[in-house]
Amino acid sequence: MKINDIIIECYTELYANSDPQADFQKLMQNAEINEAGEKIIDYMDYKINIDKMNEIIEKHSKKMPIYLRKSFKNTILLGCSPVWK
Repeated sequence: MKINDIIIECYTELYANSDPQADFQKLMQNAEINEAGEKIIDYMDYKINIDKMNEIIEKHSKKMPIYLRKSFKNTILLGCSPVWK
């Protein structure tokens, strides 16, 4: 499995457990594109319990080599993940 696939799986589960719940695939499909060609996900509209978020990130990080786990977590947290409550 590729790292990008794991990142998408993680975001999918995070949004499925957010308030309100969302389908991350649909958010990506319907996202606006900014001037830099990046998709804009309005992640601030979604909240998730910090413990649940950490649990989901930890679960998905175990799918990759140990040396990539910290950068994976940072990628998720600094990306378009829901904000924690």
